Amino acid sequence: MKTIRVVAAVIKAINEKGESIIFATQRGYGDLKGGWEFPGGKIEEGETPQEALKREILEELDAEISVGELIETIEYDYPTFHLSMDCFWCEIVTGNLVLKEHEAARWLKKEELDDVEWLPADVGVLERIKGSI
Repeated sequence: MKTIRVVAAVIKAINEKGESIIFATQRGYGDLKGGWEFPGGKIEEGETPQEALKREILEELDAEISVGELIETIEYDYPTFHLSMDCFWCEIVTGNLVLKEHEAARWLKKEELDDVEWLPADVGVLERIKGSI
């Protein structure tokens, strides 16, 4: 089975009430269209995971991010490929998170993280996130 290596940004911010919130996007294309995910994408040849994540978020959301600590690497078998996804804590440095490839986006508080239909691989990191915000 083919392995696809990707990176995902768990973008964290603080809302006006002082609560931690996480940015989620709804996939706008492909076989998994409509599912919710943490934004990111494929690592290109010669890139570090952190460089790939910065490039992907700039391309997809028109924002510059700082990439923090690795949360965990999710290994998940979809029907036609194996996904290896490095998930990192991130923060916005500049930009307004303009949706270029996604159908929708939401900022979610901890208790709202289960309100969207996450893609199967992204579900794997949710418990770690809930325990850290």
